[in-house]
Amino acid sequence: MAPKLHFGIITLTDLPWPDAVQSWQRVEILGFDSVWDCDHFVCPGDPTRDWFEGWTLLGALATQTHRIRVGALVTSITLHNPALLARKAMTVDHISNGRLELALGSGGTPLDHSMTGVPYWEMPERINRFREVVEIVDAMLRQEETSYTGRYYRVEKAAMYPRPVQRPRPPLTIAAHGPKALEITARYADCWNSFAGFNVLATEVVQLTRQRSDILNEHCAKLGRDPQTIRRSLAGTAEETLFISSQAFEDFVESYYEIGIHEFIFAWPHEEKSDIRCGIRDRAQLEQLATETIPKLRARHATIG
Repeated sequence: MAPKLHFGIITLTDLPWPDAVQSWQRVEILGFDSVWDCDHFVCPGDPTRDWFEGWTLLGALATQTHRIRVGALVTSITLHNPALLARKAMTVDHISNGRLELALGSGGTPLDHSMTGVPYWEMPERINRFREVVEIVDAMLRQEETSYTGRYYRVEKAAMYPRPVQRPRPPLTIAAHGPKALEITARYADCWNSFAGFNVLATEVVQLTRQRSDILNEHCAKLGRDPQTIRRSLAGTAEETLFISSQAFEDFVESYYEIGIHEFIFAWPHEEKSDIRCGIRDRAQLEQLATETIPKLRARHATIG
């Protein structure tokens, strides 16, 4: 049986509350599989822009939807103590009635550090911290009580009641690009998320994503894990021509499907912005993709395998 295609939309946390509610409800009505907000202290490109706290907003928006999977893409370890993050995740899992997708990333956005007073971590320390955060969050969401002593984080008999709605825990997505982060993904994740990046040729991104996926498969083999048990997800796109036509969108999805990517997450359209590299151009295009192009792709792959 061919893997199911998943499609999601990510919204920035800059929308006024009524607009954010309307956006998430519209994404759900249109039949997308998931809807996400983001997790930065301020907008990385414009710190003076209106900006709400991601996890607070996530919990609130979860009450305004009913079917769709919800999450923050991705949660930055810079901004969260791992034990408190596990409790936030458990809480939102209950608020959403078991619809939380927990996505974690190692962070690194400079303003998230400087504006909150968290010292900036160089990559070796960052990836070691990331491993500890993943281990603590994974354990606490699975267990009633957790003790953990690492180099950077420690919890002692941390109790978790009530248990999450989803068992053994909410699905865990790990955003990973380098070999060490991909090893963490192979060990703990239900889903791997790769970011397409900016200012990179589309063909280069496909090849890079393939290489990362191959590394993930190698780590799975070393751990004795079936690599097919990890869903492969792509966020954003570096391809400026992606949204110029339905055929261009189909071709994009097919090129990644061939290398094992089965989930695609795109930005909610900001119609007043001219830069469309990482998002759908306008609401009309969103509707057309959701009602015509995506159902066509789903039907095509439902009949394969």
